[in-house]
Amino acid sequence: MNGEVLKALNKQLNQELQNAYLYLSMAAFFDEKSLTGFSHYFKVQAKEELEHAMKFYEHIIDRGGVVELYDVPAPSKKWKSILEAVQEFYDAEVRNTGRIWELVNIARKHEDKATEVFLQWFINEQVEEEKNASELLAKVKMVGDNIAGILALDRMLAERK
Repeated sequence: MNGEVLKALNKQLNQELQNAYLYLSMAAFFDEKSLTGFSHYFKVQAKEELEHAMKFYEHIIDRGGVVELYDVPAPSKKWKSILEAVQEFYDAEVRNTGRIWELVNIARKHEDKATEVFLQWFINEQVEEEKNASELLAKVKMVGDNIAGILALDRMLAERK
């Protein structure tokens, strides 16, 4: 495997771990507020990010590459509101989509068809991830500070599989 491709794959593997850490931090933020539905939603999201990291791990190993794990920095802040946390979730997913597209471009540059095909799953996944984050953000904005709306949304989020 080309060195630039390997480096980019390792970087994304570590980014997926960092996203899992961010979403687990968000789950804790919501647990502190007794919003267990929101917390559940972000625990499921964190688990998905770990699964994504493992897909990168396996692809690197399957291609004869060496996996490099970096330090995972602590999330940088506590959120002042539900809206601020969910906005950061949406922003993180948009940034992740951009990183996947960068990876596709690197794979194409080096004519690495196997990696390009591997990344197709992530392209489709990011469409779904951005849609889900966007919908949650829109709902949080709709309910604003309305306690009844927040609690209804919390109940809905508790049902996520």
